[in-house]
Order: sequence, then structure tokens, then C-alpha cells
Amino acid sequence: MKKVFITTAALLSLSAYSFAQDVNKLIDQSDVTRIIKTLSADDMQGRATFTPGIEKAAQFIEAEYKKTGLKPMEGNKGYRQNFSMVRSTPVSLKVSINGKPVVADSAFASAAESFTWASNKDVEVVTVSPDKDFRAEYRKAYKKGTNAILLVDPKFQALFGRVKGFLGAGATNFKGKAKQPIVFVLGKFDNATTFEVNCEVDTKELPLFNVAGIIRGKTKPDEYVVFSGHYDHLGILKPDKPGQTDSIANGADDDASGTTAVLSLAKYYKKLNNNARTLIFVAFTAEEIGEYGSQYFATQVNPDKVVAMFNIEMIGKASKFGTNSAFITGFERSDFGTILQKNLKGTAFKFYPDPYPDQDLFYRSDNASLAEVGVPAHTISTDQIDIDKLYHTVGDEFSSLDVNNITSTIRAIALSSRSIVSGKDTPKRVPKREE
Repeated sequence: MKKVFITTAALLSLSAYSFAQDVNKLIDQSDVTRIIKTLSADDMQGRATFTPGIEKAAQFIEAEYKKTGLKPMEGNKGYRQNFSMVRSTPVSLKVSINGKPVVADSAFASAAESFTWASNKDVEVVTVSPDKDFRAEYRKAYKKGTNAILLVDPKFQALFGRVKGFLGAGATNFKGKAKQPIVFVLGKFDNATTFEVNCEVDTKELPLFNVAGIIRGKTKPDEYVVFSGHYDHLGILKPDKPGQTDSIANGADDDASGTTAVLSLAKYYKKLNNNARTLIFVAFTAEEIGEYGSQYFATQVNPDKVVAMFNIEMIGKASKFGTNSAFITGFERSDFGTILQKNLKGTAFKFYPDPYPDQDLFYRSDNASLAEVGVPAHTISTDQIDIDKLYHTVGDEFSSLDVNNITSTIRAIALSSRSIVSGKDTPKRVPKREE
């Protein structure tokens, strides 16, 4: 019995080594470097939604899909999954608190259409005091979906400026589904008893597009496995520090790294050419302004046919668990992570549950759009979000990344996904989100 066990273990080790050797050849680090350098270069201008930069990024991704030999999704003429949204741009904003006008630089609005408030009873006033989490407070306000004024303590001035840079630049909504406006005001207000707000907004219907390609399944073509990342970022930011000259938020980690993984995995599986299930590789647009690309995508596929979604977000540096590791959001919601780890037996890489439950990461990335309807859709990441000082700043550049970490994580995803791709394993469905 002991001899048999040793032999079996040796064979398992040899098998894992063989797979690892294969994936090391098929996922080349120099190609990973080329892709991420291209996507995060200054000439992409930060890939903001509705800009020439994101158009340039889309063209690059399309060219990679074509070179790889992917087919467009059913119903699409090319790789673009086109849709439109209403873009609302603020024209003017006047705010006064307790009868005193607020200076222009200390206020902005996230609004889909013009509005006027005068101490309305249906407007909630929220004080973001120094002991609160500014990001958590405005996410809570958005989720609540009611008219709100957030009075933000000056302690958060730098973060207020960054948030203003992308939320205050305008709002984007599906036609007829605009969210209620939120007004942000920086300053100390002991007792805000009265307020007046007048906001004028210009609206336009503009085109957006995900970039998607498929490898049709050999024996289970009506069962889908999705590999995704978002290719948009924040674009050009106003300097928030004295003497700052760089204004391009390159988004190298967020999420050129994930998009690079999608392109690399497409090449890997196309070379293997043995997938039982249909593989969908999709670069989502507009994640940074509301996960709109993945929301649209979720309406274009039958969620009952999607057996798993590997969403890849920020894998540019080692995780808090060290090298050869990543975490999976919503690990406990299905056996997705357990299956992935089983497929990595005999390798050094390990997947962990999300170590940042207070950040609600499971519903903060593009996996959420499919997870909400029951798909085992999870995000794989290595980002130390609690201490990442480059997150959503101009410092998120290629030079800050660990390409070894990116490559090893992509290879681990390739190895760990193989039993799902082959049709052998099917993760359990996640509970649908209840509003």
C-alpha cells in the first residue's frame, strides 16, 4: 500500500510538472510584458470611457483577438459588442449651505439631469466626519439610490479631489435608468439646517463597446466559460499634489494587468484547441464609472448557460500572502475556488479567500453583473487594496508592476481552469443577489 501511494504521488507530481512545463511555454513572459506595456502606455491617455484613448485600446485588443484566431460572439459582426448610454456632463453648479455660498472647487455633483433643491425634505444630508470612510459613505449613498448631499470633512481633501476627477466629470446611465443625484461638498459644517442647490446638466447619447471573442466548444458548445477584465481606466486627472506634472492615470495594474491576462489566456486555449465548453474572452468597458460594460454583457448571454466566470482584476504585484498566491472574491459562495486549487495540486501556487471582506470586493468588479443572477462569477486579484497607495492615481504605471507576478498568476489561472474548461467540473451556482 505504501509503495502504491508513493508511486501515485510521484505520478501526480510528474503530471503537475508536465502541465506546468506546457503552460510556461504557451504563456510567454515577454509577450505578457509587450501587451501590458502597450495598454498602459501614455499614448493610451489612461483609457477613459468615451475618449480617443479607449478607442485606441479597443483597436489593439481587436488586433490581438484577430491574430489569435478568435471568432466574434454570435450576433456581432466583429469583436465589438456595441451599445449606447446617456452621458450627462455638468454645465454649472451652485451650492449654498446655511445661506452661505460654497466655492466652486469645493463642490461637485454626480447627476444625470438638471435639478434644483431648496431644503427639500426628500434630500438626505450626510456628514462624512473625519472618523468615517469617505469611499464607503459615497458607495452607501449610491446604493441607497436617494437624493443626497455629502458634507465631506477637509481631512479627505486629496481623496475628494480624485473622486471629483471622475465622478464630477459626468454621469453615465442606461437610457431611462438614471440614478438619483448626489452632491459632494468639502468643508466643516456644524449644523447644516438649510441648503440650496442648482445644477445644470447637458445630456448626450453616446456609443460604448465591450471587446469580445470566442473559441467554440468541441463537445459542449452551449456551455460557456467566461474570462474577463476591464480595459477602461480614469484617463487624465488633475494634479492633486504641489509640483505634480504627470496627469495620465495609466491604469497599468487597474486593469491593464487583467486585460493582459484575458489576451494571454485566449492565446493559450487557442493553441491547446481542446476546450469542451465554449470560451468567451471579453474586455469590459466602463467598469470605473459603474460596471456598465459587464451589465450590458449580462443581458446578451443566457446566465443559465454560463458555468463559470474568471474575472481578473489587478494582478500586478504580490498579494498579502506572498508570491505564488492570489485571492478569490466570494470564495465561500461556491466551490469555484476549491476546484481551482484542486487543479493546482503539485504546484507552488495557492488561491486564498478574499482577505478584505470589509471592502465588499465581490460586488465591486465586473463579476458582480453575472453573480447577481446566480453565475459562479468570481474575481481573481493580488492587490493589497488596504495599503495600495497607487490605486486610482497617476502612479499606477508599468514601472510599478512585478511582471513575474503577473505571468505566474496568469499561468496559475490557466492551469486551475482546465477541468472547468474541459467540462469535467461545474462549480455550484451562487445565491442570487436580493435587493
